[in-house]
Amino acid sequence: MAVYEGARPRTIGLPRSRRVAEGPVLARRRVRGAFRAGRQTNRLGLILGAIVVAFMLAFFSLAQQVRVSATGLDIGRLELERQGLDDTAADIRSDLNRLGREPAIRKQAIDAGLGQLSDPIILTPR
Repeated sequence: MAVYEGARPRTIGLPRSRRVAEGPVLARRRVRGAFRAGRQTNRLGLILGAIVVAFMLAFFSLAQQVRVSATGLDIGRLELERQGLDDTAADIRSDLNRLGREPAIRKQAIDAGLGQLSDPIILTPR
């Protein structure tokens, strides 16, 4: 039979009596197992974890900056494309205004083989 320190035999028939402390009761201090065993805590894991978190935050910030930069480039490209379309629309409007006038229409008709009309024939009423 193993005997443990602090173990007391129980009496079977008698009720258990409570022990009364003779002096003031002091709160027991909890001592960590590593301290009790004479070992110090290993902070390498904590330091490595902090480094990993710092790098993750840095990469997240870098990804956000790259996204903002790419969006800025897209906006610049779209502005240039819109300017080109506006220039093309202005050229087409100017061509339509120039070609829609009488001298341009007359020239196109002559180039197509149509001739100048003769003097109009006026009919007198009977």
